[in-house]
Amino acid sequence: MSKPISYPFPSRAPMRLTFIIGMSVLTVFGFVPAIGVLVVSFTNLRGLPYLPVNWVGIQNYLDFFSPAKIGDSMNALRNTVVFAGFSTVLQIALSLGIALLLNKKIPGRNFYRAVVFMPTVLGVTVTALIWSLMFNTSGGPAASVLSWFGTDSAFFGDPNLALALVILVQVWMVVGVSVIIFLAGLQSIPAELYEVAEIDGASAWQRFRYVTMPMMAPSVTANVLLGVVNALQSYQLTYVLTGPSNKSTQVLSLLLYVQGFGAKSGTTLSQSQGYAAAISIIQFVLVGVITLITLWYLRKREARL
Repeated sequence: MSKPISYPFPSRAPMRLTFIIGMSVLTVFGFVPAIGVLVVSFTNLRGLPYLPVNWVGIQNYLDFFSPAKIGDSMNALRNTVVFAGFSTVLQIALSLGIALLLNKKIPGRNFYRAVVFMPTVLGVTVTALIWSLMFNTSGGPAASVLSWFGTDSAFFGDPNLALALVILVQVWMVVGVSVIIFLAGLQSIPAELYEVAEIDGASAWQRFRYVTMPMMAPSVTANVLLGVVNALQSYQLTYVLTGPSNKSTQVLSLLLYVQGFGAKSGTTLSQSQGYAAAISIIQFVLVGVITLITLWYLRKREARL
Protein backbone atom coordinates (compact mmCIF):
# COMPACT_ATOMS: atom_id res chain seq x y z
CA MET A 1 0.00 0.00 0.00
CA SER A 2 1.45 3.33 -1.07
CA LYS A 3 2.28 5.94 1.54
CA PRO A 4 -0.17 8.88 1.55
CA ILE A 5 1.28 12.15 0.29
CA SER A 6 0.55 15.42 2.06
CA TYR A 7 0.32 18.45 -0.13
CA PRO A 8 1.86 20.86 -1.04
CA PHE A 9 4.97 19.13 0.41
CA PRO A 10 5.51 15.35 0.71
CA SER A 11 7.42 15.83 3.99
CA ARG A 12 7.87 18.41 6.74
CA ALA A 13 11.47 19.31 5.86
CA PRO A 14 10.73 21.45 2.74
CA MET A 15 7.89 23.18 4.59
CA ARG A 16 10.13 24.04 7.53
CA LEU A 17 12.90 25.24 5.20
CA THR A 18 10.44 27.49 3.32
CA PHE A 19 9.12 28.87 6.59
CA ILE A 20 12.66 29.59 7.88
CA ILE A 21 13.61 31.36 4.65
CA GLY A 22 10.43 33.45 4.73
CA MET A 23 10.93 34.41 8.38
CA SER A 24 14.59 35.26 7.72
CA VAL A 25 13.69 37.60 4.87
CA LEU A 26 10.92 39.20 6.95
CA THR A 27 13.30 39.66 9.89
CA VAL A 28 16.11 41.19 7.83
CA PHE A 29 13.95 43.52 5.73
CA GLY A 30 11.06 44.10 8.15
CA PHE A 31 11.72 43.65 11.85
CA VAL A 32 15.35 44.85 11.95
CA PRO A 33 14.64 48.18 10.14
CA ALA A 34 11.54 48.69 12.31
CA ILE A 35 13.57 48.23 15.50
CA GLY A 36 16.22 50.54 14.05
CA VAL A 37 13.64 53.26 13.43
CA LEU A 38 12.34 52.87 16.99
CA VAL A 39 15.86 53.27 18.39
CA VAL A 40 16.59 56.28 16.16
CA SER A 41 13.38 57.95 17.38
CA PHE A 42 15.01 58.30 20.82
CA THR A 43 18.06 60.13 19.41
CA ASN A 44 18.77 63.51 17.81
CA LEU A 45 20.25 61.97 14.65
CA ARG A 46 20.54 64.44 11.77
CA GLY A 47 21.50 64.00 8.15
CA LEU A 48 24.60 66.14 8.40
CA PRO A 49 28.15 64.70 8.73
CA TYR A 50 30.35 65.01 11.84
CA LEU A 51 27.47 65.91 14.14
CA PRO A 52 27.35 63.91 17.39
CA VAL A 53 24.35 61.66 17.96
CA ASN A 54 22.89 61.88 21.46
CA TRP A 55 20.24 59.89 23.28
CA VAL A 56 17.30 62.24 23.96
CA GLY A 57 14.69 59.77 25.22
CA ILE A 58 11.10 60.72 24.46
CA GLN A 59 11.98 64.32 23.63
CA ASN A 60 11.14 63.89 19.94
CA TYR A 61 7.67 62.64 20.88
CA LEU A 62 7.21 65.53 23.27
CA ASP A 63 8.31 67.92 20.49
CA PHE A 64 5.61 66.51 18.19
CA PHE A 65 2.97 67.68 20.69
CA SER A 66 4.85 70.79 21.86
CA PRO A 67 3.26 74.26 21.48
CA ALA A 68 5.83 75.12 18.80
CA LYS A 69 4.86 72.18 16.55
CA ILE A 70 1.36 71.22 17.66
CA GLY A 71 -0.17 73.32 14.87
CA ASP A 72 1.68 71.50 12.09
CA SER A 73 1.24 68.14 13.82
CA MET A 74 -2.54 68.45 14.27
CA ASN A 75 -2.92 69.86 10.76
CA ALA A 76 -1.09 66.82 9.35
CA LEU A 77 -3.14 64.43 11.48
CA ARG A 78 -6.40 66.08 10.42
CA ASN A 79 -5.45 66.04 6.74
CA THR A 80 -4.40 62.38 7.04
CA VAL A 81 -7.73 61.30 8.54
CA VAL A 82 -9.74 63.35 6.01
CA PHE A 83 -7.67 62.06 3.10
CA ALA A 84 -7.89 58.42 4.22
CA GLY A 85 -11.60 58.58 5.06
CA PHE A 86 -12.90 60.28 1.94
CA SER A 87 -10.58 58.51 -0.49
CA THR A 88 -11.47 55.07 0.92
CA VAL A 89 -15.23 55.69 0.88
CA LEU A 90 -15.15 57.07 -2.67
CA GLN A 91 -12.85 54.29 -3.83
CA ILE A 92 -15.10 51.54 -2.45
CA ALA A 93 -18.35 53.07 -3.75
CA LEU A 94 -16.98 53.82 -7.22
CA SER A 95 -15.16 50.52 -7.65
CA LEU A 96 -18.18 48.49 -6.51
CA GLY A 97 -20.40 50.28 -9.03
CA ILE A 98 -17.89 49.76 -11.84
CA ALA A 99 -17.41 46.10 -10.90
CA LEU A 100 -21.17 45.47 -10.95
CA LEU A 101 -21.35 47.05 -14.40
CA LEU A 102 -18.33 45.22 -15.81
CA ASN A 103 -19.57 41.91 -14.42
CA LYS A 104 -22.46 42.02 -16.87
CA LYS A 105 -22.17 40.55 -20.34
CA ILE A 106 -21.62 43.76 -22.29
CA PRO A 107 -19.71 44.14 -25.57
CA GLY A 108 -16.04 44.95 -25.05
CA ARG A 109 -16.07 44.45 -21.29
CA ASN A 110 -12.49 43.09 -21.28
CA PHE A 111 -11.35 46.29 -22.94
CA TYR A 112 -13.20 48.37 -20.36
CA ARG A 113 -11.64 46.35 -17.57
CA ALA A 114 -8.19 47.06 -18.99
CA VAL A 115 -8.98 50.78 -19.24
CA VAL A 116 -10.18 50.88 -15.63
CA PHE A 117 -7.05 49.10 -14.41
CA MET A 118 -4.64 51.16 -16.53
CA PRO A 119 -4.16 54.07 -14.05
CA THR A 120 -2.84 51.58 -11.51
CA VAL A 121 0.20 50.75 -13.64
CA LEU A 122 1.05 54.32 -14.66
CA GLY A 123 2.89 55.19 -11.47
CA VAL A 124 2.71 58.26 -9.25
CA THR A 125 4.86 60.55 -11.40
CA VAL A 126 2.97 59.88 -14.64
CA THR A 127 -0.38 60.18 -12.85
CA ALA A 128 0.62 63.47 -11.26
CA LEU A 129 1.85 64.80 -14.61
CA ILE A 130 -1.45 63.92 -16.30
CA TRP A 131 -3.56 65.64 -13.67
CA SER A 132 -1.21 68.62 -13.39
CA LEU A 133 -1.76 69.19 -17.10
CA MET A 134 -5.52 68.69 -16.67
CA PHE A 135 -5.64 71.35 -13.95
CA ASN A 136 -2.99 73.63 -15.40
CA THR A 137 -4.03 77.20 -14.64
CA SER A 138 -2.63 78.40 -17.97
CA GLY A 139 -4.81 76.83 -20.61
CA GLY A 140 -5.51 73.43 -19.07
CA PRO A 141 -8.85 71.72 -19.86
CA ALA A 142 -10.28 72.47 -16.40
CA ALA A 143 -9.24 76.14 -16.61
CA SER A 144 -10.78 76.40 -20.09
CA VAL A 145 -14.10 75.03 -18.81
CA LEU A 146 -14.14 77.52 -15.93
CA SER A 147 -13.35 80.35 -18.33
CA TRP A 148 -16.62 79.63 -20.17
CA PHE A 149 -18.41 80.69 -16.98
CA GLY A 150 -16.23 83.73 -16.45
CA THR A 151 -14.30 82.38 -13.47
CA ASP A 152 -10.99 80.74 -12.68
CA SER A 153 -9.23 78.77 -9.97
CA ALA A 154 -5.72 78.01 -8.72
CA PHE A 155 -6.72 74.31 -8.42
CA PHE A 156 -3.83 72.60 -6.59
CA GLY A 157 -2.69 76.01 -5.36
CA ASP A 158 -6.08 76.75 -3.80
CA PRO A 159 -5.96 75.82 -0.07
CA ASN A 160 -9.71 75.20 -0.05
CA LEU A 161 -9.64 72.91 -3.09
CA ALA A 162 -6.22 71.26 -3.16
CA LEU A 163 -6.93 68.38 -0.76
CA ALA A 164 -10.19 67.49 -2.53
CA LEU A 165 -8.38 67.37 -5.88
CA VAL A 166 -5.62 65.17 -4.45
CA ILE A 167 -8.31 62.81 -3.11
CA LEU A 168 -9.86 62.72 -6.59
CA VAL A 169 -6.54 61.81 -8.19
CA GLN A 170 -5.82 59.20 -5.51
CA VAL A 171 -9.16 57.50 -6.15
CA TRP A 172 -8.61 57.58 -9.91
CA MET A 173 -5.18 55.99 -9.48
CA VAL A 174 -6.12 53.10 -7.17
CA VAL A 175 -9.72 52.27 -8.12
CA GLY A 176 -8.56 49.65 -10.64
CA VAL A 177 -7.23 47.30 -7.96
CA SER A 178 -10.48 47.50 -6.01
CA VAL A 179 -12.48 46.78 -9.17
CA ILE A 180 -10.43 43.62 -9.80
CA ILE A 181 -10.98 42.40 -6.23
CA PHE A 182 -14.72 43.09 -6.46
CA LEU A 183 -14.93 41.35 -9.83
CA ALA A 184 -13.27 38.28 -8.35
CA GLY A 185 -15.79 38.31 -5.54
CA LEU A 186 -18.75 38.74 -7.89
CA GLN A 187 -17.64 35.91 -10.16
CA SER A 188 -17.38 33.55 -7.18
CA ILE A 189 -21.09 33.95 -6.34
CA PRO A 190 -23.09 30.92 -7.60
CA ALA A 191 -25.62 31.89 -10.28
CA GLU A 192 -28.14 29.54 -8.63
CA LEU A 193 -28.54 31.96 -5.72
CA TYR A 194 -29.76 34.69 -8.06
CA GLU A 195 -32.05 32.26 -9.85
CA VAL A 196 -33.65 31.14 -6.59
CA ALA A 197 -34.03 34.74 -5.42
CA GLU A 198 -35.63 35.73 -8.73
CA ILE A 199 -38.05 32.79 -8.54
CA ASP A 200 -39.03 33.95 -5.04
CA GLY A 201 -39.89 37.34 -6.51
CA ALA A 202 -36.93 39.32 -5.17
CA SER A 203 -36.36 42.67 -6.84
CA ALA A 204 -33.00 43.79 -8.22
CA TRP A 205 -32.29 45.75 -5.03
CA GLN A 206 -33.27 42.81 -2.82
CA ARG A 207 -30.99 40.47 -4.79
CA PHE A 208 -28.15 42.95 -4.34
CA ARG A 209 -28.90 43.48 -0.64
CA TYR A 210 -29.50 39.87 0.42
CA VAL A 211 -27.41 37.91 -2.07
CA THR A 212 -24.61 40.03 -3.51
CA MET A 213 -23.53 41.99 -0.43
CA PRO A 214 -23.36 39.05 2.02
CA MET A 215 -21.33 37.04 -0.49
CA MET A 216 -19.13 40.06 -1.22
CA ALA A 217 -18.36 40.79 2.44
CA PRO A 218 -14.77 39.37 2.33
CA SER A 219 -14.01 41.43 -0.78
CA VAL A 220 -15.36 44.56 0.88
CA THR A 221 -13.20 43.90 3.95
CA ALA A 222 -10.07 43.41 1.83
CA ASN A 223 -10.71 46.56 -0.21
CA VAL A 224 -11.48 48.74 2.81
CA LEU A 225 -8.33 47.61 4.63
CA LEU A 226 -6.16 48.12 1.55
CA GLY A 227 -7.71 51.53 0.95
CA VAL A 228 -7.28 52.71 4.53
CA VAL A 229 -3.69 51.50 4.89
CA ASN A 230 -2.60 52.87 1.49
CA ALA A 231 -4.23 56.24 2.11
CA LEU A 232 -2.77 56.58 5.62
CA GLN A 233 0.72 55.89 4.29
CA SER A 234 0.48 57.78 1.00
CA TYR A 235 2.53 60.91 0.47
CA GLN A 236 4.08 60.63 -3.00
CA LEU A 237 1.06 61.90 -4.90
CA THR A 238 0.58 64.84 -2.55
CA TYR A 239 4.27 65.67 -2.76
CA VAL A 240 4.33 65.71 -6.56
CA LEU A 241 1.01 67.55 -7.05
CA THR A 242 1.20 70.23 -4.36
CA GLY A 243 4.75 70.20 -3.05
CA PRO A 244 6.05 69.52 0.46
CA SER A 245 5.17 72.89 2.01
CA ASN A 246 1.46 73.19 1.19
CA LYS A 247 -0.22 73.11 4.63
CA SER A 248 -3.64 72.33 3.18
CA THR A 249 -2.44 68.98 1.81
CA GLN A 250 0.40 68.07 4.16
CA VAL A 251 -0.43 64.60 5.52
CA LEU A 252 1.48 62.84 8.29
CA SER A 253 3.62 60.73 5.96
CA LEU A 254 4.60 63.84 3.99
CA LEU A 255 5.55 65.64 7.21
CA LEU A 256 7.71 62.62 8.02
CA TYR A 257 9.38 62.79 4.59
CA VAL A 258 10.10 66.51 4.94
CA GLN A 259 11.65 66.07 8.36
CA GLY A 260 13.64 62.99 7.41
CA PHE A 261 15.02 63.99 4.03
CA GLY A 262 14.76 67.76 4.11
CA ALA A 263 12.71 70.25 2.13
CA LYS A 264 14.01 73.61 1.06
CA SER A 265 12.05 76.55 2.37
CA GLY A 266 13.80 79.64 1.07
CA THR A 267 17.44 78.92 1.97
CA THR A 268 16.80 76.78 5.04
CA LEU A 269 17.16 73.02 5.09
CA SER A 270 14.93 71.29 7.60
CA GLN A 271 16.22 67.80 8.35
CA SER A 272 16.09 65.59 11.46
CA GLN A 273 16.08 61.81 11.18
CA GLY A 274 15.43 61.40 14.91
CA TYR A 275 12.29 63.51 14.85
CA ALA A 276 11.20 61.89 11.57
CA ALA A 277 11.61 58.45 13.14
CA ALA A 278 9.37 59.55 16.03
CA ILE A 279 6.73 60.71 13.54
CA SER A 280 6.95 57.33 11.77
CA ILE A 281 6.31 55.50 15.05
CA ILE A 282 3.32 57.75 15.75
CA GLN A 283 2.07 57.04 12.23
CA PHE A 284 2.60 53.30 12.76
CA VAL A 285 0.48 53.41 15.92
CA LEU A 286 -2.21 55.45 14.14
CA VAL A 287 -2.32 53.07 11.17
CA GLY A 288 -2.34 50.04 13.46
CA VAL A 289 -5.16 51.32 15.66
CA ILE A 290 -7.36 52.40 12.74
CA THR A 291 -6.69 49.15 10.86
CA LEU A 292 -7.52 46.96 13.85
CA ILE A 293 -10.72 48.89 14.60
CA THR A 294 -11.74 48.71 10.93
CA LEU A 295 -10.97 44.98 10.75
CA TRP A 296 -12.92 44.30 13.97
CA TYR A 297 -15.94 46.23 12.69
CA LEU A 298 -15.91 44.62 9.24
CA ARG A 299 -15.49 41.10 10.61
CA LYS A 300 -18.37 41.74 12.99
CA ARG A 301 -20.47 42.97 10.10
CA GLU A 302 -19.52 39.92 8.01
CA ALA A 303 -20.83 37.69 10.79
CA ARG A 304 -24.16 39.57 10.85
CA LEU A 305 -24.51 39.30 7.06
